[in-house]
Amino acid sequence: MDNDLDQLAEVMIDLGMVVEDVVHTGPAWDGIVVAEILDLRPHPEADRIQLVDVDAGDGQPLQVCCGAFNMKRGDLVPLATVGTTMPGGLEIGRRKLRGEWSNGMLCSPAELELTGDADGIMILDPGLAVGRPLAEALGADGDVLFDLDIEANRPDALSVAGVARDVAARLGVPFTLPSPKFPEAEQSVDALAAVDIEAPDLCPRFGVRVLHNVTIGESPSWMAARLVAAGMRPINSIVDISNYVMLELGQPNHTYDLELVPDGRLGVRMGRDGETLVTLDDVERTITATDGVIVDAEDRPIGLAGVMGGASTEISESTTSVLLEAAVWDRMTVARTSRRLGLRSEASTRFERGVDPHGIELALDRFVELAVDICGATVASGRIVAEGNLEPPRTVRVRTDRVNSLLNLELTTSEIADLLDPIGFTTRPVRMNGSETDPTPALADALDVIIPTWRPDSAIEVDVIEEIGRHHGYDKSGRRVPTPTQVGRLSPTQIARRRIRRALLGDGFSEAMPLPFLAPDDLANCGLEPNGLTLSNPLVAEESVLRTSLLPGLLKAVVRNQSHRNGPVRLYELGRVYEPADAELPHEHEMVAACASGFGPGRPSNGGSEAASTAAYAAVRSLYRLGAELGLRGLTISNQERPGLHPTRAATVRFRGQVIGEVGEIDPRVLDRYDIDGRVAWLQLELAPLVEVVNTPARYKQISLYPSSDIDLAFVTPDDVPATAVATTLSKTGGPLLQSVELFDVFRSPQLGRNQRSLAYRLRFQAPDRTLTDEDVAELRQSCIDAVASAHGAELR
Repeated sequence: MDNDLDQLAEVMIDLGMVVEDVVHTGPAWDGIVVAEILDLRPHPEADRIQLVDVDAGDGQPLQVCCGAFNMKRGDLVPLATVGTTMPGGLEIGRRKLRGEWSNGMLCSPAELELTGDADGIMILDPGLAVGRPLAEALGADGDVLFDLDIEANRPDALSVAGVARDVAARLGVPFTLPSPKFPEAEQSVDALAAVDIEAPDLCPRFGVRVLHNVTIGESPSWMAARLVAAGMRPINSIVDISNYVMLELGQPNHTYDLELVPDGRLGVRMGRDGETLVTLDDVERTITATDGVIVDAEDRPIGLAGVMGGASTEISESTTSVLLEAAVWDRMTVARTSRRLGLRSEASTRFERGVDPHGIELALDRFVELAVDICGATVASGRIVAEGNLEPPRTVRVRTDRVNSLLNLELTTSEIADLLDPIGFTTRPVRMNGSETDPTPALADALDVIIPTWRPDSAIEVDVIEEIGRHHGYDKSGRRVPTPTQVGRLSPTQIARRRIRRALLGDGFSEAMPLPFLAPDDLANCGLEPNGLTLSNPLVAEESVLRTSLLPGLLKAVVRNQSHRNGPVRLYELGRVYEPADAELPHEHEMVAACASGFGPGRPSNGGSEAASTAAYAAVRSLYRLGAELGLRGLTISNQERPGLHPTRAATVRFRGQVIGEVGEIDPRVLDRYDIDGRVAWLQLELAPLVEVVNTPARYKQISLYPSSDIDLAFVTPDDVPATAVATTLSKTGGPLLQSVELFDVFRSPQLGRNQRSLAYRLRFQAPDRTLTDEDVAELRQSCIDAVASAHGAELR
């Protein structure tokens, strides 16, 4: 037996239904038998105990002391024999009670862990055989429960029938669905109920049946046991039948008290904003226009489509007439309503994944069959099935060579059909040349496959091929290494990222990786416009805004390092920012930013050199180093105020006439908000404009074998003359012999005059074919001096 179970579990796993556990279920009733009461008499020493003689199957009277008085001679009752261990752990022994021996215990439903009167003994059906084990007599023998993990793409496997169909196909055994049989009354359901679908896209099919003379009570023990094993709590016979049919066939259904539904008329429409409904859990729900609702003849909502019914039509113990409904709902509508209201149920899960629209009739009839048997119901003849927009079954052409190519097999068209037909995929052999006459299977090279309506997850050829692979067995597919269409390589953007990282690491920066989520006031604290997009479902409520700049995250990293006394830091980040756009989605693009902390206050108060100590100068120097490493020729900056940066120490960065970023020093007011000591250098660039240049192959340039000559020039210029403008003039004037221009000092002093400063540049000259003479260098020097003086009104110091 255990071997058979293990093999069955392996089959399920091989079919894609992961077996989480195999559990042996059933009541712990070993030692409990059916006994007949032979005689009852008072206990001579106790008023609340009587002596009961029972026949345990051997024809001999056996005395038992019992505190219940609800049985009589001839009744059949459960007897726990001596040595039995009860479900609750109690061990039954031969005991003397007030001088009388008790040879076992008569059991109540509660002691057997069944629903029922806990004070009275359980009275069994009179037709049971005396002495027979109770579990066997009640049909409650031990069962086996397979706990399956069903993936979202297998809605058909959310039922016993669906799993059985799959397993039967693999094992090659017949599979048939139940064929309910029950008597019907003369009165037609059309005279008792009606259905109107106002929203055909919401509800493809809606069916009802009517039951009368329903007696609501406890469910049979076999049904209650199966529901408990499936994780459901038995409630009453009608509710339990509803859940049982859903688990068995995968079709959710709902019951209404017919007396509470005016004229038995049900309608289907979309909700209206502001409507309310008290659901079965006694919670008042607010309905929106995106919810599907079921309404009565007066257009009042009495249920949320596919999610939960309303309390106003709920089945109660006094219900005698039942309006039974089984429908199919739009998957996304049910999903939206379920998620919005936080109502997840077995029914909504099935509707979200997909329910067979043609399974309604079987589910209605199966429910009725069980209700007739268990509740004594009578059934109005016929059923009502209304239809909305019902999609026809899909037909997909499956090519034999495509199947074998994807699965690495050598199946024939006939073998493929044999794998599909048992699971409901109807096949017809065809030839790909378009022949209209059906070829014999031996000549066919494809199949036209009609996808069953209980498989909404299958829509195209590869979906059907997946079914073929499942039932043939993926372990039978030959192993092969796929041949790539092209050799793998880094994308241009990946190459750019790596080169930028290397350049910044070489300049002494370490990479930081802040999260892209900010607190609502972070952008404003950084001097940036607080227009970041707010997330509706943030991971952390305190960080609900998407960043529009890399500045807040890096500043927080600086703060953290300072709080741990980690001295000055040089950090960079490559990351995405999210700027609001007119479209629904933000403008998402990638940037690179770098910051360096620990600089002094900047401009000396009494004159002197500031270049070596100012944050702004350090940021510009890092920019030009990065540009040189990446080959960004023509990179320029121009003084301009930038949000979050120092009013007079900020500039835009231009490349090929396009603004690609900013450089400078962080605004001291921003630093004060974050309690950061010293000044902080800042550089931020767009990544996209750099990608093309970084990926352009470097052009070979002859390296000169001759020595170079360096000269230093210091110019006194007005403050409003950008240092980059002077550098540009020097580069143009120096011509092809000028190899580099570097600003190495900025000096201020009262002796230079008001609003004047000294800019010192180092120029390197080198010729490719000769050693420059002193006369050559002097001539170049003078040309540069004259050009700067003429273009910028500068004086040589």
